[in-house]
Amino acid sequence: MGIDVTVDRAIPLPWERVAAYAMDWRHDAGWTQGIRTARLTRQADAGGFGVGAEVTRTAHFLGKRIDYVLRVAEYEPPRLLDMVSVAGPMPMHVTYSFDPLPDGGTLARIRVRGDASGFYRLAGPMMGRKVRSSLVRDLRDLERQVSRRAGG
Repeated sequence: MGIDVTVDRAIPLPWERVAAYAMDWRHDAGWTQGIRTARLTRQADAGGFGVGAEVTRTAHFLGKRIDYVLRVAEYEPPRLLDMVSVAGPMPMHVTYSFDPLPDGGTLARIRVRGDASGFYRLAGPMMGRKVRSSLVRDLRDLERQVSRRAGG
């Protein structure tokens, strides 16, 4: 079963600030549903975080612990972070994008694509709904975290 879910949210905060927070893997557990830990386990070829870097995440989804590794495929701050899974229970492609809004806010978007297998295939139609629900909460929590850091 394939999933392809996109969720967006208008966030009334400056897009560079929203994007910088969301694209920093050290904040993953603070705003991304189910993620317990995130570690930079491979630096980009040029060092640090960028194309080729890998982040290992430990999460809980549908009552199961999931360990997976996302490799950065595209990194164009503050507009785009595109990652593909290189290890984990299912092939996954995660894209974060950020665009400025005319009012000074941010249009934040997350797209998740993947092919469920094993236990996740059995979850069937519930899988897409659960992913969508999680992404809606992710963007809500992203707004809260960035707002809190900005003191507002």
